[in-house]
Parts: sequence; C-alpha cells; structure tokens
Amino acid sequence: MLVPLPVREIMRTPVETIGPDAPVIEAAKRLRDKDIGSLVVEDDGSCVGIITESDIVAVTAAEGDTRALSVGDVMAETLVTVTPEVDIETAVDRLRTNNVKKLPVVEEGELVGIVTTTDISDYIPHLARAGGATGEPSQRERFTRPDTLYEDEDWTFESYGTADGIDVGDHVQFSKTITQGDVEAFAEASGDTNRLHLDAGFAAGTRFGRRIVHGTLVSGLISAALARLPGLTIYLSQELSYQGPVDIDEEVTARCEVVERIQDNRFRLATAVDDSEGNCVIEGDAVVISDPIPDTA
Repeated sequence: MLVPLPVREIMRTPVETIGPDAPVIEAAKRLRDKDIGSLVVEDDGSCVGIITESDIVAVTAAEGDTRALSVGDVMAETLVTVTPEVDIETAVDRLRTNNVKKLPVVEEGELVGIVTTTDISDYIPHLARAGGATGEPSQRERFTRPDTLYEDEDWTFESYGTADGIDVGDHVQFSKTITQGDVEAFAEASGDTNRLHLDAGFAAGTRFGRRIVHGTLVSGLISAALARLPGLTIYLSQELSYQGPVDIDEEVTARCEVVERIQDNRFRLATAVDDSEGNCVIEGDAVVISDPIPDTA
C-alpha cells in the first residue's frame, strides 16, 4: 500500500446473515448455494456470532446427525470484528492474534461488511508468512562480487554469505538516493508518466499532497540488492506489498534474506525496502535461481 488502506475499501457487502434459531442444515445449504465460507449470526439486529463451513464440518464429524442442531448450537460466539475505518494492517494483526479468518465489519453497532484473509491477501500477499528480512549481520564474511558491471560512489551495500554461492541465512542490503533524474528516467524508460510522479501541481491535489517515487522504481532496489548476493541471481518470482510512499531525493534501503532452499539452486528470500527513517515501505518475498558466475567474468 502507498497509504494506509481502510477496511472499508476492500470489505464485501452486503453480508449474508442467519438467525441463531435456524437449523444447521439451512446454514449449510446457504453456504453451498451462495458459494461463501461463513454466515454472520444476527439476533434482533445485533451480531451474536458467526458460523463457518469448518464449524459445520466439525460438528457433523462429531455428532453425525445434525438435524436437531440449530445455528446457535454450533456458531462461534466470540465474535472478532473491526470498524470500516481500521487499516488493513490492523485487520491482519487482529486475524493473527485471534486465529480467525473472517472479520465482520461493524459501524455504530450495525453490520456493514465482512473482510476475510482471502480479501486481504490480494493487498498483502505475505499475510500467511511470519516475519521478514532481518537486518543484523551474522558471522558471515562481507565481500564483493564480479557479477555487477560497476558501482557508484553514492551507492552503499553490504552482503554477507559464503563466496561460493548462497545459502539459508545469507543476507544483503543496498542503499541509494532516488533522485528526480531517476524518476524522470524511469518514466521515460517504462512509459509510466503518471502525473503523480512528475507534476507537482497535480500531485498537490492527491491524497499524498506531493510528488512521490514510482512504487515499481522503489521495488527495483530489491533487484539491485539481489545482484549483490554471491553468484548470478535470476528472478523466478516476486511478491510485493506497498506500505508507504517514498519522496523524491530520499535514500531508501533494500534488504533481502535467504530464508528457504527450495531445490539445489532455488531459494526463497524475504525482501523489504525501508525509507530514510527506517519505516518499511515495501515488503514481500522472492524466489530466485542462483547460478555460478560464468568463467568469462
């Protein structure tokens, strides 16, 4: 996200509801026919619980015959909710803390929507992962490699690992200031001439109130960091979540850490970019191939 995104902008509405006295079989049919995963339980206009597919499967496995059971017998009575103005990062924390997958959205006591882990994962792909790239060096050797053609005196990087390839625990960070010239060159090269990045008068009227750097240009620093890991690093995939804007002429730092070996030469990395104040503005993960440096290097 470039700015905190409220739940109101991603919640589903209207919400399918059911009464606590309804038979469980009715709830099961509603879930099937509507192709949804849950029903919020309302009693006299108040939310009193939620019943999900998992609840019905569990009670069916335990009881066998559910014809005598009502929704009130099966529903989860501890209802975790959010308000529509809560940002989705807060919603993620609430989902994780309470170990639930669905949050009814309530405003002034009225049910106005529902948001699920599936909804949020469209905006925060790393929802199911714990943690991210860590910045503290381990007892690994700092080194440079012959896989970058040149370095600039205004760029800084630190790469920790083993000289003969990458392994779990290796990490790298790369910092540079993104200048107005960088923004203009990126707009020309990519064709992304959105006025938010190029026209100060236009940008002043947006939610940001100023020009900001292209999000894709900022995320490009992750690729720059990966280029400074040992070996020849080749992207297979990159998942990103944009969490804050970057100002023009601001120094940013990309951080990458190898967190999993998938195959012999394929790895998953936690990736992040921080602004000049240390706030995370981009987070996600990458899958790469790590090939040896060619003999011609």
